[in-house]
Amino acid sequence: MRIIIRRLAFYIATAILAVTVVFFIPRLMPGNPVEAVLAQLHGTVTPATIRSLELQYGLNNPEGLWGQYLTYWSHLLHGNLGVSTSYYPSTVTSVIRSALPWTLGLVGVATIISFVLGTLLGILVAWRRGTWLDNLLPATTFFQAAPYFFVAFLALDLFSTRLGWFPSGRAYGQLDFPGWNAAYIGDVLDHAILPAATIVLCSAAGWIVGMRNVMVTTMDEDYVLVAMAKGLTKRRVVWYAARNAILPSVSGFSLAIGFVVSGALLTEIVFSYPGLGWILLQAVGARDYPLLQGIFLIITFAVLLANLAADSVYVFLDPRTRQEA
Repeated sequence: MRIIIRRLAFYIATAILAVTVVFFIPRLMPGNPVEAVLAQLHGTVTPATIRSLELQYGLNNPEGLWGQYLTYWSHLLHGNLGVSTSYYPSTVTSVIRSALPWTLGLVGVATIISFVLGTLLGILVAWRRGTWLDNLLPATTFFQAAPYFFVAFLALDLFSTRLGWFPSGRAYGQLDFPGWNAAYIGDVLDHAILPAATIVLCSAAGWIVGMRNVMVTTMDEDYVLVAMAKGLTKRRVVWYAARNAILPSVSGFSLAIGFVVSGALLTEIVFSYPGLGWILLQAVGARDYPLLQGIFLIITFAVLLANLAADSVYVFLDPRTRQEA
């Protein structure tokens, strides 16, 4: 418990620092939302129009930067993330709420599948080392090093453009939401298969290689050799070894889960998938400070919570951590 309390204090300090950084970084970017809007307008723009846009988007605030920072903290503690300038008059909360389920459904499920699949295959390859399964390692190393967007482009060209098996983009084919019926769910799954398979293929490769290497080292430990000498079945010995070998993967999985909310940014861009990664790109192009801040905060808090959960699980799984404390 003492370890968790110390970790919790550390994460609270990190969250305060992250909020401060998230507030100041967008304001250091060149340009502002008004310039982005004016670039899309055609015809003569009067000074009155510019002043009204600045008032609407909260620019030239008489409070100054420090006053805006304190106001931002006050709004944040009340759950108010502001109004999106690129999706005006929608609030940042509503924009994020509309995109978050798509990211969680696609990237979250794909991340869990890749972790479970990669861990099990890594254990199997380590158990059967020296067999034909070792031939999988060069292929997995290639996919581990390949960027998501590169594999996504190849998948689009082959399975969408040439073979026509899957749609080329978006999350569903209908323009309007028809309701959660069987046809709509099937359409959503049809659009999600290709980007999800891309994420699983690239992510699972890293879990396979990592788990296999740790598992091979663990199989040579003394306690594993003693268990084998006692006559335990090999399947049970592998289970004992895998429980210890999986500890480093727990930390990596916590980071992967934390970054789920940010989405596989480039994958969502390639497939025009309406998740957080896609609206983050739109917010950067439109200089949408409130939306940028809201997305960055969601990503930051998700990573911190995932790491805190991983620390708690790690203390539970590894008795050595409790003994050191």
